[in-house]
Amino acid sequence: MAAESQAADSVGIVEPQRLHFPEPIRLESGHTLPEFNLVFETYGTLNADASNAVLICHALSGHHHAAGYHSREDRKPGWWDACIGPGKPIDTNKFFVVCPNNLGGCHGSTGPASENPDTGRPYGPDFPVITVRDWVKSQARLADRLGIDQWAAVIGGSLGGMQALDWAIHYPERIRHAVVIAATPRLTAQNIAFNEVARRAITSDPEFHEGRYLENDAIPQRGLMLARMVGHITYLSDVSMGEKFGRELRDHAYHFGFDVEFQVESYLQYQGVRFSETFDANTYLLMTRALDYFDPAREFGNDLTRAMAEARCRFLVLSFSSDWRFAPEHSQKLVNAMVDARRDVSYAEIDSDWGHDAFLVPNERYESLFRAYMNRVAKEHGDAG
Repeated sequence: MAAESQAADSVGIVEPQRLHFPEPIRLESGHTLPEFNLVFETYGTLNADASNAVLICHALSGHHHAAGYHSREDRKPGWWDACIGPGKPIDTNKFFVVCPNNLGGCHGSTGPASENPDTGRPYGPDFPVITVRDWVKSQARLADRLGIDQWAAVIGGSLGGMQALDWAIHYPERIRHAVVIAATPRLTAQNIAFNEVARRAITSDPEFHEGRYLENDAIPQRGLMLARMVGHITYLSDVSMGEKFGRELRDHAYHFGFDVEFQVESYLQYQGVRFSETFDANTYLLMTRALDYFDPAREFGNDLTRAMAEARCRFLVLSFSSDWRFAPEHSQKLVNAMVDARRDVSYAEIDSDWGHDAFLVPNERYESLFRAYMNRVAKEHGDAG
């Protein structure tokens, strides 16, 4: 659907915004960025007392373009358009929605491909390792600049859900609700292993040049492609891949070679090539390491209940039955810690065959629960309009 034929519940044509932060930001690693930029989009209207603001935190390969279109020629809307817009679960008739591209990203915010002010060349591998805590810290500065003292809700899926958790724990006075979708309080050894394979695929590419590929007019495309292929397998379920591709052959016959023969192989290669053309390799390394490091219980004696006791907001936690990367038991462990800490939490496991990516796929029960909760957020704070 091109933008000119967009539905009435679309936010329409949107334009990314950019803010420069001249003050240095000290990162969890101990490094300091002397200055930085954040690119973001907003949807809806901020009310007079700035009480209807909602922050959307993106996942590993996400960015600021969550809803609407950038031009009338766009054929696809933002990555979470199904949930953001007039009458949708995150209703832009009620909420002012903010979605930034994370620090260290590759879609406009300061990251490894940005110019290092000390050298005049791209940061490349000199860009410091970023954590979820660093993202939340930079987002708090963005909120300050936008005049938002407290978010009505901070919402995210996967790595975005981890950011919502970090907001709740470390800025408890600045968030009223947290919506944590298809997330986990920390990665398992298996998840860390998948991330390491993806990183090795990138760093072993001859075109990686120890992270200085831009200075060498090169792109580690093969490595990025393999990293995305590995990641994409973990985002889908066996059932969804079976239903979509089965063992279907491209040419209905074996060719007895090692070129692409099965439709699933063709799909993975297509996803890998497309990703390698739009995403920065150093950013991928940073994002996966941020996933590895996230563990809010660590600073509380490895006690997740003590970590959740820091929060003051209400929670909605959602998981999906076929998500084997961040399986429902991860969310249940998180919910149990919230209950033990006497936090207000609502939880649901959604039946879906779409695996980890289910939070991006339309699902009637998912949308109904999400909408009901967000209506409650709006009504509680006088934003129902």
